[in-house]
Amino acid sequence: MRSAPSKRILCVDDDGDIRALLALVLTQLGGFEVTACGSGREALELAPRVRPHLVLLDVMMPEMDGFDTLRALRRLEGLRTTPVVFVTARGDDPVLAGIRDPAVLGVITKPFDPLALPDRLRRLLDDRGAGDGTGARGAAPALS
Repeated sequence: MRSAPSKRILCVDDDGDIRALLALVLTQLGGFEVTACGSGREALELAPRVRPHLVLLDVMMPEMDGFDTLRALRRLEGLRTTPVVFVTARGDDPVLAGIRDPAVLGVITKPFDPLALPDRLRRLLDDRGAGDGTGARGAAPALS
């Protein structure tokens, strides 16, 4: 019996330690294929090649924040409905509560439990159908 191919996750965070932690737990514990990058601009370059099943997107980044990155990703062919989970130290940000993109599956607040993260993301992808165009309606739910 063949095992299912691993899901691809694009992790976008300007903090190198967070990127390394995400890559480690998601590959080693979660079995995901992870591509990590440090900026929104880099994400826009990599995403069309990576074709992620999910984007973990930091909110607060220099030059191009997570919201700008999301808007730019939505303009790229093949990424218009890719699921996104925001990662932020500011879970009370009112802008997050107003997100109406149906492919934004939720918000993970830093600090988070890295050991629980792979299962949380897998459940979100399974619940969504892993990119079938369905998903959460209305504001993005908090996942912490």
